[in-house]
Order: sequence, then structure tokens, then C-alpha cells
Amino acid sequence: MTELSNRPWSSDEDKFHEECGVFGVWNAADAAALTALGLHALQHRGQEAAGIVALDEGGIFHAHKGQGLVGDIFSDAKVMAQLRGRAAVGHNRYATTGETALRNVQPLYADFAFGGFAVAHNGNLTNALGLRRSLVGRGCLFQSTTDSEVFIHLIAISLYSTVVDRLIDALRQVQGAYSLVALHNGALIGARDPLGVRPLVLGRLGGEGGGAPSWVLSSETCALDIVGAEFVRDIDPGEIIVIDTQGVHSIKPFGKHAERFCIFEYIYFARPDSVVEGTPVYDTRKRIGAELARESGVPADVVVPVPDSGVPAAMGYSLESGIPFELGIIRNHYVGRTFIEPTDQIRNLGVKLKHSANRPMLEGRRVILVDDSIVRGTTSRKIVEMVRQAGATEVHMRISSPPTTHSCFYGIDTPERGKLLAAQHDLEEMARIIGVDSLAFISLDGLYRALGRPGRNPEKPGYCDACFTGDYAIALTDTQDNNARQLSLLQAG
Repeated sequence: MTELSNRPWSSDEDKFHEECGVFGVWNAADAAALTALGLHALQHRGQEAAGIVALDEGGIFHAHKGQGLVGDIFSDAKVMAQLRGRAAVGHNRYATTGETALRNVQPLYADFAFGGFAVAHNGNLTNALGLRRSLVGRGCLFQSTTDSEVFIHLIAISLYSTVVDRLIDALRQVQGAYSLVALHNGALIGARDPLGVRPLVLGRLGGEGGGAPSWVLSSETCALDIVGAEFVRDIDPGEIIVIDTQGVHSIKPFGKHAERFCIFEYIYFARPDSVVEGTPVYDTRKRIGAELARESGVPADVVVPVPDSGVPAAMGYSLESGIPFELGIIRNHYVGRTFIEPTDQIRNLGVKLKHSANRPMLEGRRVILVDDSIVRGTTSRKIVEMVRQAGATEVHMRISSPPTTHSCFYGIDTPERGKLLAAQHDLEEMARIIGVDSLAFISLDGLYRALGRPGRNPEKPGYCDACFTGDYAIALTDTQDNNARQLSLLQAG
């Protein structure tokens, strides 16, 4: 889910961000409440806004959306009481510095001839602008600036009769990465793109005593845990799951494709207690840290994670290297985006609102800082400065991902390539800019080894790693068309 307007990169936090999380429930008495709990567990995937659409037994849809965190939007008992029904879908939206409008908050809802239809989308369509222009030319009226609305209009103009066939027709026309959950009068539907870039899992609630079970669709398994659902399986790449009164049905209309699951889910995006594609995220991050230690060990007194995302990798680094692990940086979990007028002075202090140096663990010591990534380097530089001010004699930074040299076009909020530190500077220059005594990233082959593979096979990578390699597995149609138009204008001028 991406806005189709210009969206400046957030200066508030120097991290990559997942665009959103999706959740759906079928045949549960408290479907909306379960969905709110699920969205709460997926809060790390989006903090700007959230919404829930519920379907009651009379076929009436009820919706509530709001800006802010899930706990704030759905804490009112009156709001939850209005979300009646035994089926619901929900969505978390990631915050950007661009326009924040309620019209862009999902799930999106529309009334069709076949009845109501609500859809929540995680990912990014790479041909959305072209499709939008074509749809507008046919008379379609868009109500939002998100690429997700393309699904609604493609379904509306489809000549197929059933809802599922209309959805398949729409999915055949889009390019990009997507996991989506949709709800109509007869079923809950889940779908993943043919390469399986974005995650989606199926869970089950109850049904042990012979009664009909409840079914759950979620971006991650951690949201199944919070509602007490049993993990059933990952939705396969290119698979459409239809859940109705007859049970769970699988449709695979797109044939077999080489899978390219987003490798950054393992490094950073997924919650550590989730199981991703059959692999516990926490264990994977510790293995990445151990591989990082084998590749780039350096004499030091203490291994310190940059919290919270660097913690498991730092633990793995510590275990492999034998260097003690300490929480040398403490994170303040009660500060979100800077709440004071963002003057230059406050921006410079911003990192201290979120991180504080634990001086007794740092003073007089050679420190290895472990973090998951470097984007622009601004936050890394401030953290290194803070550690030095706390008395560290040496500061070495180790990164549990390869250098990020390319932007993501598949649903991750990233700066343009010119603002990525690793795209503009070599390792020595980056170390100087950040202010460390040494800097090292895990190698691409090392990352693959930590994921249980012998290394990266260029012919069949197995993951989407375009942010490290520039190997974009899905055509960047809108970007290429835009570049071609700009070149044409320059030539015409």
C-alpha cells in the first residue's frame, strides 16, 4: 500500500519501514475484537493509522478507521460494539511525512452489484500509475491516493460473474508485491503475489468439539499467538485462499514462479517472536549475528546492540566471538515521533529522546555496536557520538545486513537511491562519516548462509534482495515509464 503522490522520506527516523500489516477473521463471535488484537500485534508494521471493516449476519458492513495507534483507535467500547459480525478484516498503515488523510486509511470498501467488498493490502504495485491513468480514462473515479484502490476499480469493471473470478482478473493485470485480505458477503479471501514477496499466514481457532472452526489470515504468526489461533501454514506464493461456510479452498491461477520472499523480513521487519516461512525470526537473527562475527571479528571488550532490532544479532555475535553482551544503550519505549517543535537543536537531540547511553557498560571499553542496517547514516552517527561521549575508547560498528545500495519498490518506505549512504560512499568513507574505528557489513553470501543456504545463487536467489543487489525481480513499470517520459521531454526541449 503506497500513496501515489510525492512522499518525502521521513527525517524523524533513519530506518526502513514496512508499509502495513493485514489481518482477517472468519466465523468468530468477536471478529472485530480479535482483529483489533491482531492489529495490535502487528503494530510494528504500521503506526500511522488503522481500520477495521466487519460483516454482520444480515450482510451489513460496519467500518471504523482512525489515525494513530490501534490501542487508541479501538479502545472505545461503543466503537467496538458497532463493529458487529462474525467476520472482519483490518489494516495497519505505516506513517510517512506525506499527506495523512482518512480517505487513504484501509480497509477500502465499495458496494458492487454482487454486494459489499472490503480489501486491505500490504505491498506495492509497480504498474499502479499506468493502471490508474487507464481506469480514469474509462470513467473510474478514485477516492484515495493509494495504489490499493486500483484493486477496487479493476474488480468493478471486470466482466466475470463471481467475486473470486473478478479478483483473479484484477490480479492478472497488476504487477508488484502484495498480500491482501478481502471480505465480501460470502467469504473471507487472502492472496499473495506470484513471487511471494510479502508474507501472509493462515491460522485456526477452535473447532475441536466438532463445531465449525474460526479462521484467521495474518501478515505474521505473532498476531495468531495474541488471539490464541493455531498456525496452519503459510499462504503459498500466487495462491488465493477462499474461506466460506464450506471451509477453506485453495486456488492457484498463476502457475509456478521462482519464489522471492523479502529477505529484510528476517533482518528487521518481522517481529522476533514470529515464524517466517517456517523459520523462527529470533533464531535467524542470532545466526546472522554469529555469521557476522565469523566474517568481521575485531578485538573488543563488549558487544552492544542498537535497540531493539539489533538485539538478537548482537547476542549471536557475542556467543560466536566470546565477547560479553551488554545493554550499553537503553531505549525509551514511550517516545514516538518528536513531540517538540522540530527546530535544528531538537532534531540533534532527537536520538537521545529514544536512546540513552548506559555509561557503566561503555566507559573505558572497546565497543562493538551491532545494528540491522544503515540507511542514510544520520542516526548511526549520533549513536556513535553518544557512545563515545559515554567514555568508549573504541567504537566498531557491525551491521547484520549487506550495504543497502538500492531503493525498494515493493512496499518498503525507503529514500531515493541518492540518499542511501552505501550507494554514495565506499566502506572507508562510510566509517569516517559515521565516526567509527571500523565498519563491516555481513556479506550477501554470509546472509544466505545464515538462512540455511550455501550462498546466493545469482540464477535462483530464492529471496528478494534488490535493496542490496539492484536485482529487481518484478518489472518497475511505473518507474521505467516515468523515466522514459522525462527523457522524451528533455529531448523535445
